[in-house]
Amino acid sequence: MSSKATPEPADGVFAGNLRRLIRARFPLLSIETAEESRVLSEIARVAGDNRSLKPQRQVYRWTTSEGFAALGQPGNPDTRTPLAALTAAAALTSPAVVVLFDLHPWLGGPNQPPDTQVVRALKDTVRWFTESSVPRTLILVSPTPRIPSDLEALVTVVDFPLPTEQELREILDRTISRNSGPGGIQVDEADNALERLTKAALGLTMVEAENAFARAMVEDGRLSADDVPLVTAEKSQTVRKSGVLEVVSSTVRLEDVGGLDNLKTWLTKRSGSWLDEARSYGLPAPKGVLVTGVPGCGKSLTAKAMASAWSLPLLRLDIGRVFGGLVGQSEQNIRLALRTAEAVAPCVLWIDEIEKGFAAGASGQGDSGTSARVFGTFLTWMQEKTSSVFVMATANNISLLPPEFMRKGRFDEIFFIDLPTSVERSVIFALHLRARLKAGPALGDLAVDDALLADLVAATEGFSGAEIEQAVISACFDAFDGRRTLTREDLLRAIEHTVPLSVTQAEQITALRAWADVRAVAASAPEARAGYLTTGPDEIHPVDPATLVRGGRPVES
Repeated sequence: MSSKATPEPADGVFAGNLRRLIRARFPLLSIETAEESRVLSEIARVAGDNRSLKPQRQVYRWTTSEGFAALGQPGNPDTRTPLAALTAAAALTSPAVVVLFDLHPWLGGPNQPPDTQVVRALKDTVRWFTESSVPRTLILVSPTPRIPSDLEALVTVVDFPLPTEQELREILDRTISRNSGPGGIQVDEADNALERLTKAALGLTMVEAENAFARAMVEDGRLSADDVPLVTAEKSQTVRKSGVLEVVSSTVRLEDVGGLDNLKTWLTKRSGSWLDEARSYGLPAPKGVLVTGVPGCGKSLTAKAMASAWSLPLLRLDIGRVFGGLVGQSEQNIRLALRTAEAVAPCVLWIDEIEKGFAAGASGQGDSGTSARVFGTFLTWMQEKTSSVFVMATANNISLLPPEFMRKGRFDEIFFIDLPTSVERSVIFALHLRARLKAGPALGDLAVDDALLADLVAATEGFSGAEIEQAVISACFDAFDGRRTLTREDLLRAIEHTVPLSVTQAEQITALRAWADVRAVAASAPEARAGYLTTGPDEIHPVDPATLVRGGRPVES
């Protein structure tokens, strides 16, 4: 008769990897985490599971404050030093897993050499564990991995993930349960509030998530989808520690962006696509978009507005921060940035003027291949990522980017933002003038009506959105310096004194339009562009609207 093998328990990736390494008698493991209680609980659960790990292992722990002891027992004060702890570990005669929590200060750092005695003791302990018939494993747990070169061939690094969505939901449910009842908090579950709060906490440790939920509760005594920004704000600490990413605070709404209806419609349709409801419907989370176009026409503004509209944290990746002076530092920085973004997901990763950072990435000439390796790491991540990190990349000169960067599968769509049409310029003028009217008495009795907007639109053919904004600001300064009341003449004078990019960079804009004509989707709706084709500030040619649709083909819904 054949006996059936005992099935392994169904658990997470970390527990499964740890179980296999302990069973294979790997002598030295390293785990990077600041969650000591959580990782110790996982190790104890794996080591004590007699269904799939035979014989069971007794777990021992060591800290500099308590010393060496079996889990649950008081530490021995005589074993508070690393050498004494390793001596005690080597003397164990039964199957064991030894967890050392505070050893990393003795393993060196960027400007500190490792303690040679401790490194030697570790190597001796590993050798004794390997040669002994008694299965024993040594596990180093630290918030920052420090592995001296002498130990690199002996240690195995084990990834310890942050809490899963299910674990965070359990924390949220427990927190709600403790604070519910008469006089307790009120929970509004509309708009998938609890799911949104849970997803907003992804990337936080258990303690950080519990604190974030508690903070959201005490703000107004209720828990709802409106508390998502409070939970998201806690993530800024995690991002700030990376040193490569930056959290951008934005209050810009999609309604504050004039025109670009195609792009805004595309983004609006994908709002909430990272939620379970969309996943159960069979919809994948969008990968991202590459937005190119004329400088000053709203590319960066759209990134900020999108993050606000989706209620997601906006992370900006500065490629200049990625490249470091030490060997291997640049590659480590890009991996750290991408790992941090995935930990914070769902989020928007904004890379502004991406061509300036990755233009030479395909060749890597002049820097020993560093740019090529960084570029390759980013490309692979874009292709293979499964986390809800939406990449919003902008480029002014897209011709500098290598072709493999723009192929399908990396970005969902490539949008082209042209100079605003007459309809869009009218909206942009109205937004800026009415915003200043709301902010203070700058406009005086000036009526922002159709007649004024028509005059301003007629005078700004070939202007970008940024140039329109600056013309309004310049006119306000002129009015402030004199009568303090803005007039139509102030605006027209400021416009007259502005030389737009469509004049100073006419050749570059023409080339950019030619490139985008068959390669990108127009960010503006076809009806906004119908009727006229602008080739310069004073050249307006009637065209068939169907001609424009070819360069701005309909966006897939």
